[in-house]
Amino acid sequence: MLIGEFSRRTALSAATIRFYVRKGLIAPETGRLGGSNPYARFTERDVQIAAMIRFGQSLGMSLKDIASVNDEMQAEGLSRERAVELMDEQLEIMKRKTQDLATMTDYLQAKRDWIADGQTGDEPRLAARLLCSL
Repeated sequence: MLIGEFSRRTALSAATIRFYVRKGLIAPETGRLGGSNPYARFTERDVQIAAMIRFGQSLGMSLKDIASVNDEMQAEGLSRERAVELMDEQLEIMKRKTQDLATMTDYLQAKRDWIADGQTGDEPRLAARLLCSL
């Protein structure tokens, strides 16, 4: 499939796709069409890789980390142990983010209530809440 169809299938812009290709995250085949600029032909495997990239980004992984995992998968595949290790790392990051979001939610609720109640009593402090959550 050409870049237009690949863009529709992956919901990625053509510019993002070209960026991923330049970074080596996606390696489409090049055809003979297009003269000195041959057309890139994307496969179903490229669609799967694009989905993995988007999933990794949604977890907060950097493109460098995603590329590293992708390279590892392409070279030798992921062993069960390595896959579990990667998932454990991401789960730990997500747990910390969840705790941070809970702290921010509590702070915003307390600050909102303090303002809604006419700003009586001590003003809620974010720094104190963050220190307590560490």
